[in-house]
Amino acid sequence: MKNVIKGFIAGLITFGAMSCETSNNNTEVNDQLTTDSIYVEVDTSEYLYNINIDTLVVKEGKIRRNQNLSDVLTKYDIDYSTIYKLANNSKGVFDVRRIKYGQKYTLLFGADSNRVDYFIYEEDDINYVVFNVKDSCTVYKGEKPVTLQKKEVHGDITSSLYQTLTDQNESPLLVNLLSDVFAWQIDFFHIQKGDGFKVIFFEKVVEDSVVGIDHIEAAMFRHLGKDYYAFDYEYNGKQEYFDEFGNSLRKEFLKAPLHFSRISSSFSRRRYHPVQKRYKAHLGTDYAAPIGTPIHAVGDGEIIAATYSKYNGNYVKIRHNSVYTTQYLHMNKIKKGIRRGVRVTQGDVIGYVGKTGLASGPHLCYRFWKNGKQVDSRKQELPSSEPLPDSLITSYQEQIMPLKLELDKVDLIMSK
Repeated sequence: MKNVIKGFIAGLITFGAMSCETSNNNTEVNDQLTTDSIYVEVDTSEYLYNINIDTLVVKEGKIRRNQNLSDVLTKYDIDYSTIYKLANNSKGVFDVRRIKYGQKYTLLFGADSNRVDYFIYEEDDINYVVFNVKDSCTVYKGEKPVTLQKKEVHGDITSSLYQTLTDQNESPLLVNLLSDVFAWQIDFFHIQKGDGFKVIFFEKVVEDSVVGIDHIEAAMFRHLGKDYYAFDYEYNGKQEYFDEFGNSLRKEFLKAPLHFSRISSSFSRRRYHPVQKRYKAHLGTDYAAPIGTPIHAVGDGEIIAATYSKYNGNYVKIRHNSVYTTQYLHMNKIKKGIRRGVRVTQGDVIGYVGKTGLASGPHLCYRFWKNGKQVDSRKQELPSSEPLPDSLITSYQEQIMPLKLELDKVDLIMSK
């Protein structure tokens, strides 16, 4: 019977619930600590996870491979009826089947160290879930206090943006954020030696450790001798990026539907086809990337096709307006929910790189129509979004000027 009940806790079956009040059998836990994950006694202040721990004992562990809520709690003589009630009460708060290998958890024991009062599971560096084992079996979420720490980074690119930032021990997340900010101005598939950047951003700090990046406040990117500026500014209730003159950096389309790949074949009226072994027109741009790489819609629009064909493989086609249409071929799979008639927003994932259809290897063939004619997407002058209204320009300039001066203080050693 215990195995059946335990199976439900792992998300397989269900059974009736009992009270939390008899959940612990007051058994010594010190011996059990050596058989579970590696534990660490923690020096704590008066509160931990917003719980007063003056009279509690704190121990930490990590979820082991294939371990679930039942596996953890039964080691401390918490009965299955209590575990069931905790799992049931967590519905709408946290799905206990989503407990992941390697994630940290904390146990708060009563003063005699023999009774588990709380089990706290950390979803990530900020968010956690509290399971009150002591008496109420309540389950609720919490967040650790986060402070923002301002930081400035600059660099001259000698190989790639990724390499330049990681050489400075910066997070790959900053690479993605910076490329997203300038996605409409710079073709990151054609970054060259001599390009460079300066960026002012805010890191998220939890318990004196950097756990992520909150946002980029301002940046400058020099590409092919031209300086591009970006400043974070709230307009119409949204945070957007504008240049030094108040023009929106967001254009109607992204420069490319993939992050950080390489162009394996360009738009051409005559190209030797690697599968058909003959010369023919290639009216698209091929991006080589590993199978499973996310493919993004380059602009807002309506899905007009999401299907399979012999030569295109799995593909999606989006009509953006009366002028522009884009198509994405050879997908490994189309994302769930992407189908004809669905509206998508710029940047949405619509599928994943594959090699279905007439393809010699994993890549995305990206096609672009203008007024019903296939054209080279990389040679199009794409329209910008509306600039800030004249009534806001003065206040905008006052806000960004100190940031621009801060960016301009750093002299990049690169081509000008």
